[in-house]
Amino acid sequence: MFGDVSGSHGLTLNDGSQHPLVGFGTYKIGFVPASSNTADQPGHAPDQDPKEIIKDAIATGYRYIDCAQFYGNEAMVGRAIAECGVARSDLYIVSKVWGDKVYEGREAILAQLDQTLSDLQVKYLDAYLIHWPVPGKHVAAYQVLEEAHTAGKIKAIGLSNYTKEDFLELLPVLKVQPVVNQIEINPFLWRKNTFDFFMEQQIAIQSYRALRQGKEMEHPAIVAMATKYAKTAAQVLGRWCIQRKVIVVAKTVRKARMVENFNVFDFQLSDEEMGQLDSLTTDKSIDDFKALYFKCVVRDTPLEALPLSDQGLKAVITHN
Repeated sequence: MFGDVSGSHGLTLNDGSQHPLVGFGTYKIGFVPASSNTADQPGHAPDQDPKEIIKDAIATGYRYIDCAQFYGNEAMVGRAIAECGVARSDLYIVSKVWGDKVYEGREAILAQLDQTLSDLQVKYLDAYLIHWPVPGKHVAAYQVLEEAHTAGKIKAIGLSNYTKEDFLELLPVLKVQPVVNQIEINPFLWRKNTFDFFMEQQIAIQSYRALRQGKEMEHPAIVAMATKYAKTAAQVLGRWCIQRKVIVVAKTVRKARMVENFNVFDFQLSDEEMGQLDSLTTDKSIDDFKALYFKCVVRDTPLEALPLSDQGLKAVITHN
């Protein structure tokens, strides 16, 4: 049943498949996208072999590997997967199609999917996501992914960075229910209304920046809980997600941190502590989310060169 958690730490999706609750993010490993918001910040030291970083993650126990066209490194990730020694059937591999291809349409999307499959050296993806809901284009793009699903190239379809309003645009033509929506969600950006809406639709939430990019590890509430449970701040943040049945996308290039981020299943936060963490979201965090959303839905498409009034942006989104 949707939302059930298995003994092997998998979440049951609406199609009955099992999705690992903790995954490894590959963003900025081996490549930094030019239009990244943090393009001036390398993902790791120059002497680190990016392929070995991915292999370390899989050796640590990660089975959900989170990829994307935008990350520019899928060929490297594919080499790591090919050499990791873990059977393809034991991995849950996700990729995302970027806004430029969503804007360009059907042929560009299908060509990109074929490129991703070739680069990752796999015959299918466990899920393929629309990275951002490009105004006026994402609904047609989703219908292309439904074609790919019918063809067997992707086992499931997902969303990324979708608001309630974006999903409602999609709903009238929906034939294949999306299994996930990947958004930023953590105690410092707890968008409860959005979370509740997608849970009602039986669409699971994957969280990028689940660990808040390491920026809140010294917060007194986090430190106090970490001390109480003899855990780290990162593990407290990860545990908050797990107890919300939110899938964690953790990203690090250090093996010790990989182990740390993965080990979030042997303690339990109290209801009071969960509520305390829920209260850490500020108005500034919500404002920052809205600014990023309106920037990224048109990023790397011709729409971003147009005046704001001509970009097709929604007047109102559910931001919390």
